[in-house]
Amino acid sequence: MIRTKTRKGSVDPAAIGALVRGDHGDPFGVLGPHSDGAGGLVVRTFQPHAGRVWLIDAESGRSAGEMSREHAEGLFVGRVPDRKAPFPYRLRLEVGGGNTVEIDDPYRFPPILGEMDSYLIAEGNHLRLYDKLGAHSMELEGVAGVAFLVWAPNASRVSVVGSFNSWDGRRHPMRRRVECGVWELFIPGIDRGEAYKYEIKGAHGELLPLKADPIAFAAEHPPRTASVVHGLGEPAWSDQEWMTSRAAAAARNAPISIYECHLGSWMRAPEHGHRYLTYDELADRLVPYVAEMGFTHLELLPVSEYPFDGSWGYQPIGLFAPTSRHGDPAAFARFVDRCHASGIGLLLDWVPG
Repeated sequence: MIRTKTRKGSVDPAAIGALVRGDHGDPFGVLGPHSDGAGGLVVRTFQPHAGRVWLIDAESGRSAGEMSREHAEGLFVGRVPDRKAPFPYRLRLEVGGGNTVEIDDPYRFPPILGEMDSYLIAEGNHLRLYDKLGAHSMELEGVAGVAFLVWAPNASRVSVVGSFNSWDGRRHPMRRRVECGVWELFIPGIDRGEAYKYEIKGAHGELLPLKADPIAFAAEHPPRTASVVHGLGEPAWSDQEWMTSRAAAAARNAPISIYECHLGSWMRAPEHGHRYLTYDELADRLVPYVAEMGFTHLELLPVSEYPFDGSWGYQPIGLFAPTSRHGDPAAFARFVDRCHASGIGLLLDWVPG
C-alpha cells in the first residue's frame, strides 16, 4: 500500500514514483492544490513534456512563481503562502523550442458525479447512465472542457488518453469513486471531435489493451477504433406530428408491414468506389422507397458501432453510437426525422449480446 502523505505538505517518495510510472490509483491525493500545513498551499503537477512550469493566478493573470522540478520525469511543485483552497489557477508550460502555453489543471477541479447518481449506480438502479457516463462537454467552475466517466470497479488505475496528451497514460489518471466503481476526470480545454480511449490497469497492476468507451456517443470510422467526444447533442427534431400519432400507428389492431434492411448492403455508390451511402443519402433514397412500397415501418439491422464489416453489426462495441460508416450522430438524427416525416416508424435491432 502506497502512503500519499507523510509530514505536512510533503508526499511519500513511493507515491511520487508510482505517479510518474502511471501506477498511482489516487492521483488527486498527490496532484493539484493541498494544504502545506502552514496556512498556505502546495500545488503539484505532472508535465513530462514541459521544460519549465509557472503557476498563474487565474483571477489576476499574474504569475505566482515558477514551480520547481521535484522529479526528473516531470513532477513540478509550487508553493503559495497565505492562500487557502479554493485557489483558481492556471499553468504556464514551456514546451519545445521555448514556446509557452497556458492550461487549466484538471486536478484543481471538484468531483463530477453527484451523490444521488453515485448512490443509484452503486445500487444498480440508475436508469439514465448515458446522462452521466461517457464523455460530455460541460463547464465546471466557469471553465469549458469535457467530463469523462467510466465504470471500472476492478481497475487499479484508469487514465484518459488521446492526441491531447500524446496517448500517454501517465498524463491524465482519473479520480476513483470508490463508493460506486466509477472513474472520472474533467479535462479543460478540449471539446467535441477529440478521439480518446481509456488506459486501464487491472486489479493486480497489469496493463490492459486500450479500451473504447462503452457509452461513447460517437466513434472513429473503422478500422480505427477510438471513441470520439460528442455528448448527447440536441437534434432539431421536426417530428411532433409523428410522435403524437405514434401510439395509434403501433396499436394492436393497426396494420403493420415492416421492411427489414441492412444499410451497408441495401445500396452503395458505385460512382464513388462502391462506398457506403451516407445517412442523408439513405434518407433521400431509402425512405421514399419504403413509403412508396407501402411499408409502415423500417427495421434496421444493427446500426450501433461495430468494428468488422462482415458482422453486419452483430458484433457491436458502441451501443450508444450510431456507426460512423454513414455519417455522424447528427446525420443519423436527420435520417430518423426523415422517416417520421414520411410516416414511417423506425425499429432498430438491439444486440448487446
